Formats: sequence, C-alpha cells, structure tokens
Amino acid sequence: MATILIVEDEVFVLQAAEWAVEDMGHSPLMASDLTEALAHLSASGSIDALFVDIRLRALARGGYDVANQAIRIRPDLRVLYTSGTPLNTEMASLFVNGGQFLAKPYTPEDLGTSLGSLLETLGQ
Repeated sequence: MATILIVEDEVFVLQAAEWAVEDMGHSPLMASDLTEALAHLSASGSIDALFVDIRLRALARGGYDVANQAIRIRPDLRVLYTSGTPLNTEMASLFVNGGQFLAKPYTPEDLGTSLGSLLETLGQ
C-alpha cells in the first residue's frame, strides 16, 4: 500500500480521486492548495507519490509550483500530473523526477493504471 498526496482545487474532483485511490488499496492524503500540500509533505509520514492538477487557480504556475516545492522536501517523490488541457512539449518540459501525465477527464481505472505505472518506478 502506498500513500498518495492528491492536490486538486475542485472539491468534487478531489473527492473522486480520493475514493479511487482508496479503492486501489492505497492511502490518500488530500490538499486543495499549496499550503495544505506543504503541511502534508513536511510531516514525518511516508508519501510515495504526488498526484497534482497543473491548473490550480491560486498559483501562477499551479501544480508545477507544488511539484517543485514537494521535490525540495522529498527528493525521491514521484509525480503524476493531470490537466484538462492536452499535454504538449512545453508542459512536459516542466515535469520533475520523470513525472507522468494523466489527461482529464479520467476514470478511476485510468487513475489506477497511471498510479500503478508510477509506483512501479519505486518498486511498489
């Protein structure tokens, strides 16, 4: 079982992702903004992966800012980015730690497949 930090500012999307992660047998931590995410990241517990929306309203660089600050705190953290905007080269160039991408809208199965692939890089 892995611990996944989910950062999403749309409450219904955050809740759906939480349920999907729980259904996969993993432990979700939820945050709706950078402050909440940093509080989780600074705590002593294990966090195996970050699932972050690229387009967070409160941040100019959205999920990229969250991921970059998360990597400073936990350098081995793996990142799964998501967005309703189709992935392009410029977006992908900003990914950290071999980040992967999941397009919105996604199904719980899509999220499970993407997180499974991401966690395989950790040997989990």
